[in-house]
Amino acid sequence: PPSEEDVALFLHTSGTTSRPKGVPLTHANLMKSIDNIKTHYELTPEDTSIIVMPLFHVHGLMGASLSTLNSGGSLVIPPRFSASNFWELQKTNSATWYSAVPTIHQILLMRADEENAPHESFRFIRSCSSALAPAVFERLENRFGSPVLEAYGMTEASHQMSSSPMPPGKRIPGTVGQATGVDIAIMDMEATGKLQNTGDIGEVVIKGDNVMHGYNNNPEANAESFVNGWFRTGDQGFLDSEGYLSLTGRIKELINRGGEKISPLEIDGILLKHPAVAEAVCFAVPDEKYGEVVHAAVVLKSETDEDAIRTYCGDEMASFKVPDTIYITDKLPRTATGKIQRRHMVEAFTKLG
Repeated sequence: PPSEEDVALFLHTSGTTSRPKGVPLTHANLMKSIDNIKTHYELTPEDTSIIVMPLFHVHGLMGASLSTLNSGGSLVIPPRFSASNFWELQKTNSATWYSAVPTIHQILLMRADEENAPHESFRFIRSCSSALAPAVFERLENRFGSPVLEAYGMTEASHQMSSSPMPPGKRIPGTVGQATGVDIAIMDMEATGKLQNTGDIGEVVIKGDNVMHGYNNNPEANAESFVNGWFRTGDQGFLDSEGYLSLTGRIKELINRGGEKISPLEIDGILLKHPAVAEAVCFAVPDEKYGEVVHAAVVLKSETDEDAIRTYCGDEMASFKVPDTIYITDKLPRTATGKIQRRHMVEAFTKLG
């Protein structure tokens, strides 16, 4: 029989900011992660999860499927995600929860009235794999009448690291909740091993039995990724006094405009609050004068134009953060798992590409 330390699953990182790396996960890694997820969401044999995420990544596989099966619960696996039959599936199978990327939540919201979606639906709705803007969080809770729990996961941690607590715990939009079965700390940005104080921004680091032992055949990446036993996630963020984690962005995606560091997540969140904007992503574009400037791409749900959106941004954020250019498009390029890769946006939208 296999031992706890034998490799059970070999995956690759999503390559959001760099080339994908091989991640061997052991039986012990997976079982710890499954147990963390099952325990946190209080999953039981009474639960049924609708699977809308691909099973070839940890979100769909660990976050929604194996955790449910381990609890004795049931899965509903449609051939592909379809907003038009989602609520019929929920009703027919008495589904109690689903987990998805923000894109899917937004599609369900946009189609909710058209599809006669119920105003009271799931025991909870989980969001993971990219940032859920507070405006979308509030719309989801209000429309579907379910608590929305935002989680934070990555392949190297066999998926989940933190999540909003289950009710009656406090859900704070814009945070990814508290650590779930792992240790989370904030390290200085130089990664010298110095851990930051509460409220101070730095790199999110983790420790736990669900964390991989190292990348496959990549000693250079391993030497860089582990400091004093902590795994460096590559995400910037801070912890509050109650242990709630706020992410300010991927470190490699921060926009450096003339020395001012700008969090793309902050700008995305403000753009998504605009009543005519359905989807938004901002990104760095090389610039002779400032080094980098902010551009953004948006998908609209009602009439507006670039000038109106830029004026709105000027009222909501410091002038140096306002996108120099806003591209209005029919759709944003995504990966197979629904993630937006900022590093591909320059190529997709600007002449520099």
